[in-house]
Amino acid sequence: MASNTITTVWKENMVFESDNPSGETLFMDAPDEGIENKGLRPKALMLSSLAGCSGLDVVSLLKKMRAEVNDFKMVVHGELTEEHPRYYHKVVVAYHFYGNDLQEDKINKAVKLSVDQYCGVMEMFRQFAKVTTEVYLHKQ
Repeated sequence: MASNTITTVWKENMVFESDNPSGETLFMDAPDEGIENKGLRPKALMLSSLAGCSGLDVVSLLKKMRAEVNDFKMVVHGELTEEHPRYYHKVVVAYHFYGNDLQEDKINKAVKLSVDQYCGVMEMFRQFAKVTTEVYLHKQ
């Protein structure tokens, strides 16, 4: 069974450093208390993880389908609950593809496969949030 282990260390004030199985590290701090503004916000980092997971799937699938895009970005918006503990209860993932000859059918298929079948972070989010997706094609 696959697993991951990370270590997160308190550095000072409201700053923490966390590692990753790849050996890379990142800093996190608190939105209101992180006067030093030295790191990423933990909840926003969850949205980045969602985008990264799905984006990796989509890029891999598009390569296998031989569907080229000039550029690709995702914009993820998460709405937090009002009560504590605050968590994302609504999330919108917008996929933006840029190019001259975008293959809409292949792009939509790649996104659908990521969302419905491959992205484990997407599945985790669905356990606590209503997740919707949007695909935008931008001709350059």
